[in-house]
Amino acid sequence: MCGIVGLFLKNEALQGDLGRLTGVMLRELCDRGPDSAGFAVYGDGCKGITKICVVNCDGSTDWSDVAKRLSAVIHAEVAVEEIDDHAILRTTGSGEVARKWLIDTVATAYVLSQGQEIEIFKGVGSPAAIIERLNLEMRTGTHSIGHTRMATESAVTITGSHPFSTGDDTCLVHNGSLSNHNRLREQLVRGGERFQTENDSEVAAAYLASRMRAGDTLQQALENGLKDLDGFYTFLVGTREGFAVIRDPIACKPAVIAETVDWVAMATEYRAIAPLPGVEHARIWEPAPATVYAWSHAA
Repeated sequence: MCGIVGLFLKNEALQGDLGRLTGVMLRELCDRGPDSAGFAVYGDGCKGITKICVVNCDGSTDWSDVAKRLSAVIHAEVAVEEIDDHAILRTTGSGEVARKWLIDTVATAYVLSQGQEIEIFKGVGSPAAIIERLNLEMRTGTHSIGHTRMATESAVTITGSHPFSTGDDTCLVHNGSLSNHNRLREQLVRGGERFQTENDSEVAAAYLASRMRAGDTLQQALENGLKDLDGFYTFLVGTREGFAVIRDPIACKPAVIAETVDWVAMATEYRAIAPLPGVEHARIWEPAPATVYAWSHAA
């Protein structure tokens, strides 16, 4: 099961409604993933400031102390914004160094993302309750992706929830399963990647991030993934500039895309897109197998 949603705003006038509209879409797919959920929102970034999103795993993390210790490591001030059991750490220092230090040092925290624009939030329980508790509907920005999870092969945990992010301003949600993720994980670890879960979707996220760090565009990374990632999947991948959708060559997992002059939306089922404003004027289609669909705010 599981549900995927994505919303890319072409009309700047709608950016204040990004969180509300994303919440509307996610609520429609609560029954596809009733045990946990997560979402990534892009926007409200400041040039030169990196945001590291983290969540408190057991309630014992002292974020002020973490910020003080991290500041000494990256030689830059670290500001803390607490949102329920989450925190956003903001700094002019290296986000990559900060992420690695947090993963290696702070056992009670789970690192969700790093980047200038991205913010990721996750929770366990009813997706509708998570949306309300973490104030998704109040968030603004340019684009978002989200996921509702049904944990059929693992425990219900925050760390098992999507989206997964291992690279700067990149993240991924996944519907499906990969068969060669353990081999890929070993290769990526040898290349310096840090993993926090056993989830195959985190491997897919790390694979794409590593390809882009090596010089691939997002489209090239996804096309290379058709050769290197074995399994069945629908991926929705977010970057600072936009997002992209791809299905494996068999395309057995459901997906639909709709586009108007104001927005592009992707979801596991059309009912998640149906409440969006102007949907009656949308071009609607099922994404073809092994084909990259991408939208970007970059010039």
